[in-house]
Amino acid sequence: MTEIITTENFDGDVLQSGVPVLVDFYADWCGPCKMMAPVVDQIAEEYAGKVKVGKLNVDEQPEIAGRYGVMSIPTIIIFHGGEVVTKLVGVQPKKMLTGTLDSLI
Repeated sequence: MTEIITTENFDGDVLQSGVPVLVDFYADWCGPCKMMAPVVDQIAEEYAGKVKVGKLNVDEQPEIAGRYGVMSIPTIIIFHGGEVVTKLVGVQPKKMLTGTLDSLI
């Protein structure tokens, strides 16, 4: 299941998570973001219990997007142990995301 990430839950749900966290930085008006959404949802389903998957709306949470230098969307950032492991900008193949996640679990 995909979780909605906000300023209020970011530190606890992302930075303090005991498992890797994939965060999809998106906006409702973004066409490429809509292309990524099914891939992110598939990963959330396939990696349930091993990886946390969240979506962060950059229009509603600009401070977190700014903190991580998100200038273009979609941007996928994978966190592990409170640190950024990888940051991918633009539409990405599922294999690129799962390869990184597989190396962390």
